[in-house]
Amino acid sequence: MTEIQSLIRPHLRNIQPYSSARDEYSGWEGIFLDANENAFGSTVAGGGYNRYPDPYQSVLKQKLAAVKGVATDQIFLGNGSDEAIDLLIRAFCEPGEDEVLLLPPTYGMYQVSADINKIQTAKVPLTRDFQIHWPKVKAAIGNHTKLIFICSPNNPSGNLMDREDVEDILDVAPGLVVVDEAYIDYTPEATLIPLLKHFPRLVILQTFSKAWGMANLRLGMAFAHPEVIAILNKIKPPYNINGLTQEIAEKAIDNQSVKIDMVKETLAQRKLLKESLSSLRMVEKIYPSDANFLLVKIKNADRVYHALIEKQVIVRNRSKVIMCEGCLRITVGTAVENQKLLEELKQMDI
Repeated sequence: MTEIQSLIRPHLRNIQPYSSARDEYSGWEGIFLDANENAFGSTVAGGGYNRYPDPYQSVLKQKLAAVKGVATDQIFLGNGSDEAIDLLIRAFCEPGEDEVLLLPPTYGMYQVSADINKIQTAKVPLTRDFQIHWPKVKAAIGNHTKLIFICSPNNPSGNLMDREDVEDILDVAPGLVVVDEAYIDYTPEATLIPLLKHFPRLVILQTFSKAWGMANLRLGMAFAHPEVIAILNKIKPPYNINGLTQEIAEKAIDNQSVKIDMVKETLAQRKLLKESLSSLRMVEKIYPSDANFLLVKIKNADRVYHALIEKQVIVRNRSKVIMCEGCLRITVGTAVENQKLLEELKQMDI
């Protein structure tokens, strides 16, 4: 039994996955009378929607592998990163026995997915500058710590985690270390994907929802050791990524220059937004950001949040999140959107 296989929940190691029609015949030419599809077409003109999609997204993974510098068998594609988060917990954590380690403040779906799967969570808060508190994390890791989630750049603070701290965790963790890089396209040189060659227990999550501008399509990525990907493929729904999403994502990869331009504009607007917010008396602190948002500590944050809503300017109130008291999380918008935000804030800044 390999190192990864020993971590998988015992009853899943030899599970027989559902065998779909497209598993048994993967070609795209022929008369298809095997999947009980509607042979007469779709109710939508111009269709082609009557046939099931590729269950393993082969073409998309080939394109993605070339971009990310990994093999196709190191890629899992899910219905958003949330599907990968859920499947990792289901595959590796035994209810009543194993636990997940979280580093708050962090992305809330790690806790939600653990709760849904009835998995205990341990928590070690980040430091005051939103970095990993390595001595406390080391002390909290136990034999039943099957998953450790690290969000980098972190949500809601926006900063990258110190790479050495992540590697220290990888050196001692008995289970998988999941680094969520949803915002990594705004600091692409910082991705930890190259570490996959050295750490078989590392899992990297990324998404098409942010810099790629495809949140509506719900497409997340996981990069990991082939044995980790294999178990995720075994327990996922048969056709978890629809054909339209696959087709559009393939076109997006062929058109990366648009993403690059949007990232550049986002970073330019982030700089301008930060400078303008800094001039407001109500703003007490703006935290460093490596993402497409700013975490801003602001006087009377609750009142400001609701006042902005009345003007149909919607930000995220993070005041009730640990270590984010009095903070609003503000996504970097277009120049026009940012100007509207600033105008409304200036009227309150009296």
